Amino acid sequence: MKKILLYLPILFILSCGHDPAQQSENKKLNSLAVEYVRLGLSIGQYDTDFVDAYYGPDSLKPKLAAAKEFPKDSLLASTNSLMNELKVISTTSQIDTNKIRADWMINQLVAFGRRIRIFSGEERSFDEESKELFGVAAPVYTEDFFKAQIALLDTLLPGKGRVSERFQKLANKFIIPKDKLDPVIKAAIAEARKRTLSHYTLPAGEAFTLEYVTNKPWSGYNWYKGNYKSTVQINTDLKIFIDRAIDVGSHESYPGHHVYNMLLEKNLYRDKGWVEISMYPLFSPQSLIAEGSANYGIEVAFPGDDKVKFAKNVLLPLAGLDTAGIDVYFKALAIKGTLNYARNEAARGLINNTMSRDKATTYLTKYCLMNDETAAKSLSFIKKYRSYVINYNYGLDMVKNYIEKNGGTAKAPAKRWELFGRLLSSEVTTEQLLKK
Repeated sequence: MKKILLYLPILFILSCGHDPAQQSENKKLNSLAVEYVRLGLSIGQYDTDFVDAYYGPDSLKPKLAAAKEFPKDSLLASTNSLMNELKVISTTSQIDTNKIRADWMINQLVAFGRRIRIFSGEERSFDEESKELFGVAAPVYTEDFFKAQIALLDTLLPGKGRVSERFQKLANKFIIPKDKLDPVIKAAIAEARKRTLSHYTLPAGEAFTLEYVTNKPWSGYNWYKGNYKSTVQINTDLKIFIDRAIDVGSHESYPGHHVYNMLLEKNLYRDKGWVEISMYPLFSPQSLIAEGSANYGIEVAFPGDDKVKFAKNVLLPLAGLDTAGIDVYFKALAIKGTLNYARNEAARGLINNTMSRDKATTYLTKYCLMNDETAAKSLSFIKKYRSYVINYNYGLDMVKNYIEKNGGTAKAPAKRWELFGRLLSSEVTTEQLLKK
């Protein structure tokens, strides 16, 4: 109830000064935003992976226990009805912010419909699914592309033999010992936070809790709790390499997921009263922005050769590891990043039933340079999250291109931080990211 009182005065202030027609439109849109949240939370009663975060008023949560049978038809009808009402505002509104909000919710609702069908057992092709869930279909890469990248690695890596084995041999030099994991991860997060705070003023009281977990299909997760608090979990099932510490520090916390969710809560929910942003549906275009920006945030926070310098000067000594070979390792990782699209192809093949599990495993070990352990974990992720994999690589490329085409290049770091922060504080659609 306190949260309702928090945003209602803001909505009143925003509506003041408009003519009666505009006030009516604002009232209608805010009402539809409430129904959007209620609908998402209702889906989440059945599909427990659907709602990734919610920090809105308790009054919007379902009052009744979930029925035994999944109400697919009624949920789809509610989704379509809400979408049609929002389309009216989108096409007739004279207020830019109302059109932005309506368009954003419409795109999210397309994903609601697809996820409802997936949960009911109705599947479509990989590209059709990703287009409806995340707003885009990722580009297809052939084996020739991956082979060309492997050939580049062949000239870079020391030794002779299979590239994947030589890469693993090099990477194994930089596995963080279990007893050093906590201080190394915390040092990386502290550095990422320091770099983020030099550009952004974060909400007072913001904080996160770091936990180490096992038996998860993912390597790291940010559970946003609202009120500017997160729980960051690191999966220790697999070996954790030194570069992963930096990636976790940036991707899961600063300036990645933790900052993204905080800025949305502060700038849109609390300052503007946009209640729709208080619920984050995992299977939606919002995740393409979230994962793409979190991955790009690594480069924003650690541009150029800052990652290798920080690893060499701080993290490796802290982990008790030798720095020999670290420069070559990070050069190899840059090429490996382009090979990440092979995971999309493995997922595409599995979902489209055009690739066996063995062939998918080969793609992951040969082209993504995963060891057998990591490949098995990646297959578990694909089985659970399906086309979600495109958000990490294609999402990264989309965010990177969007920021850089607007002037946020490596040569203009201040501009890049500014544009990045604006992206993290806005209801951005995938169409906007792709605009030329």
